[in-house]
Amino acid sequence: MAKEKIAFVCSSCGYDSPKWIGKCPACGEWNTFVEQKLGKKSAVPMAERNVGISLVSITSIKTEDECRIDMGDGELNRVLGGGLVAGSMVLLGGEPGIGKSTLILQTMLRLRGMKVLYVSGEESARQLKLRADRLVREGDVLADVQVACEAMIEKVFSHVEDVCPDVVVIDSIQTMATETVESSPGSVSQIRECAAMILKFAKETNTPVFLIGHINKEGTIAGPKILEHMVDTVLQFEGDRHYMYRIVRAVKNRFGSTAELGIYEMMHDGLRPVENPSELLLSDVNEGDELSGVAVACSIEGARPLLIETQALVSTAAYGTPQRSATGFDIRRLNMLLAVLEKRVGFKLPHRDVYLNIAGGIRVTDPAIDLSVIAAVLSSNVDTGISRDICFAGEVGLSGEVRPVSRIVQRIAEADKLGFRKIIMPHANMGGVDTSKFGIKIVPVRKVEEAIRELFG
Repeated sequence: MAKEKIAFVCSSCGYDSPKWIGKCPACGEWNTFVEQKLGKKSAVPMAERNVGISLVSITSIKTEDECRIDMGDGELNRVLGGGLVAGSMVLLGGEPGIGKSTLILQTMLRLRGMKVLYVSGEESARQLKLRADRLVREGDVLADVQVACEAMIEKVFSHVEDVCPDVVVIDSIQTMATETVESSPGSVSQIRECAAMILKFAKETNTPVFLIGHINKEGTIAGPKILEHMVDTVLQFEGDRHYMYRIVRAVKNRFGSTAELGIYEMMHDGLRPVENPSELLLSDVNEGDELSGVAVACSIEGARPLLIETQALVSTAAYGTPQRSATGFDIRRLNMLLAVLEKRVGFKLPHRDVYLNIAGGIRVTDPAIDLSVIAAVLSSNVDTGISRDICFAGEVGLSGEVRPVSRIVQRIAEADKLGFRKIIMPHANMGGVDTSKFGIKIVPVRKVEEAIRELFG
C-alpha cells in the first residue's frame, strides 16, 4: 500500500515545504507551518492542457464600459466603484458578529428581478429565514433567493447548474471544502483550491460571486494571502459592536477606487445606509455649553466630506510615566503632534496623560485632522472650550507649519451646509478658492501658533 504523502504549508502565505520549518522563507512569519495531506492529482499531458488557448494582440482587444449591477444600496455601490461588475469576485471580511451576513442577505433580498443562490456553510435554512423575516420591510419587492446549506464545493456547483443564478453568495469561504483535497475545511489548501474553483466559475460564466471571509486575531483575512490576490475586490467591514455605526472600506478594488467607504447604522431591522453621516457624528450640544477638549475636524474619506468630533482629555500623570492613548487615530501620529506642541509652540506636556478619541467609534486616516487634534489637546490642557461653530482642516508638519490639504472646497461647502460659522484652514489652500460663494468665515493660518491665537487669544 502506497504511503500517504504529506506536506507542510504556511498558513500565512501558502508556501509549502516537504518538512516543517520554523520561519517561512517566503513571508518571514514564524511558526506558521501546518501539516497537510496531499490529494491525488491526475497527470494531464502538456499538449492537452494547452488546447483552446489562443493568443490575442492587445491592440485588437475591444473595450467597453463595464456592465454594473445596481445593488439597491448607495453606500455599497459607492464602495464597489458604481455597482457590482459582472463576473467579478468580491471578498467581504470582518469581525465575528459585526454584520457581514446581515449586510449581504439584506442586499440580496432587494435585488429585484434577479435570481440569487445563497450558499451557507455555517447556518441552517431556518436560521436564514428568521434573519430574512427580520430584515424585510413591509412593501419590499424581494428577489428570488434560493438557499443551499452545503459545505462541499462540488455539490454547490451542481446547485448552480440547477438554479442558473445571476449572483452567487458563499457564506463563508472558510467552511467550503473540495473532495480533491484531503484536509479539513478552513485549511490553507482547502481555501486555496475552493477559491480557485469559484474564480474559474465566475470568469467563465460571467457570474458575480460574493465571498464572506473570517478574519484572524490580527485583523487580517484568515487563510493564505493568495486568497486576497485572487479576488477582484476585498471589502473590510469595520466597527465596534458596542457602537451603532459600521464602515465598509475597499482594501482592494480592480474596478474602482480604494479610497471610498460606506457608513451604516445598525438597527433592529438590519443595517441602514447613512446618507449624511456628519449630522450623526456630531454630538447635540447647545451653543454656549461648550466642553473643553472637543474640536470638530472636516475630514475627507474617499469623495465624501465628513465632520467628525475630536475629543481629547489631558490630566496629571498619576504614576509618574505619562500615558498616551488614542482610539480611532494613529498613536504614533499623536506622539508626533505632542512633540510639535512642545518644541514649536512651547506647551509642556511631559508629565501629563493625553487621551484622544474619535467620536462615533470610527477610524480616521486623513492627515487634515491634525489641526483639530492639536486644538482639542490644548483646549483640554487649559480647560477652555472651543466654540461649537468652529471647525478645522489642516495637516501639521514637524516645523509647526500648517500644510495644505486636498479638496478644500468640498470641506468648506460641507461645513457651510451644516451651519458652521468659521473654518480654520491652511493659508496655502487659499489660492483659487472663491470665498464669496460661502457664508462661512474662512480663517487661513500658516503656523500652529496662529491657529492657537485665533482660538484662545
